[in-house]
Amino acid sequence: MNDEIYTITQAAQYLKVCDKTVRRLIKANKLTASKVGDRSWRIRKTDIDMYLRDNTNGTKGVAINE
Repeated sequence: MNDEIYTITQAAQYLKVCDKTVRRLIKANKLTASKVGDRSWRIRKTDIDMYLRDNTNGTKGVAINE
């Protein structure tokens, strides 16, 4: 599996939020991240996409008939 790895800043740019928001999401265990060293975090793009999918309003838990 080839999965991109993002820094806090890159994840924030992808989500269009500030770095502090990404740090809060990680601290609240809402966004999965891996700590590298003492202060650096790395986030897989698939984890960001999963966070977005799980926090989307409107269709959560609703079956869509096509």
